[in-house]
Amino acid sequence: MPKEPEAKHRLGPQRNPAIDAAVLEATRQLLVDKGYAGTSIDAIATLAGVGRPAIYRRWPSKAHIVNEAIYPVLDAEEGADLTELGAGGTIADQVRTLVQGAVALFASPATRAAAPGLMSEVRTNGELREVLVVRQLAGVRVELKRRLEAARERGEIRDGVDADTLLDIMAGAAIFALSVRDVDDPGPLADSLADIVLHGILPVGK
Repeated sequence: MPKEPEAKHRLGPQRNPAIDAAVLEATRQLLVDKGYAGTSIDAIATLAGVGRPAIYRRWPSKAHIVNEAIYPVLDAEEGADLTELGAGGTIADQVRTLVQGAVALFASPATRAAAPGLMSEVRTNGELREVLVVRQLAGVRVELKRRLEAARERGEIRDGVDADTLLDIMAGAAIFALSVRDVDDPGPLADSLADIVLHGILPVGK
């Protein structure tokens, strides 16, 4: 009996993109319908129409699948996707664009449903955190730091603005507002967050 076509596809150059796409789409649908806790490998396999072995050849855990399903692929060596997001204009223009991008990312229904559960898993699993958070965000941190340093040299921002803290503010506020407070309209949220990031809360001169 001939092998199923799926058996020819492994991690690497022979990986079948159709299977990947089906699994990731099934994962997003389950997250919206069932939440993070209700999304399982079995449920993903059934909805995607693939076997469990096909999934485990590609991802070692549910958290890895969910991470890839809801977050864009970030390449630490290429400055991640920040190189194409708000790269032009003043640092104020760039920060507004980055805030809008963060809010748009976490406003996705699948991401809203997944973010709290995924954060809980990476918080209690050091190896998972290294792969899904530290390595994935390395390029973002490097690119943001480069932009802030360039803006400082142009006199657009004060000394001492920390890239990690700025990233925490932008992403953390978006996650909390959209996944915990469950804000309905992401547009005003992005505008308000960008305004506070850029101008703070104290009157001018204070």
